[in-house]
Amino acid sequence: MSFYTAINCMDGRVQLPVINYLKNSFKAEYIDSVTEAGPVLYLAEYTDSQQTKSILQRIDISITKHKSKGIAIVAHHDCAGNHTDEKRQISQLQQAVKFLASCYPDVEITGLWVDSNFSVTEIPQQKSP
Repeated sequence: MSFYTAINCMDGRVQLPVINYLKNSFKAEYIDSVTEAGPVLYLAEYTDSQQTKSILQRIDISITKHKSKGIAIVAHHDCAGNHTDEKRQISQLQQAVKFLASCYPDVEITGLWVDSNFSVTEIPQQKSP
């Protein structure tokens, strides 16, 4: 069995596109879902919040109990929990990837964007100067 962890918005429109993307792209058999309204906001800007701590506790279960081989953090178009423009969400997504990489240095972390057509795209991490 192979698991992958998705930190996704609770928005039901983005669940299946992300699950399908992760199963196809990372050859994962199962996807553990950690959902929150606008999770990139918390993981980028409120890293000491109760929501962030809860997200990390759930990731820990996926990593330790299911031996998840990677973590995807997801942002999406028209997010009610993080109602800001795409450019800002992409920036938050990149910050969230950095934060998660610092928490889980031995785990592959991927940032995903889901657009208005519910297509999933990997967002490359910004290079540090």
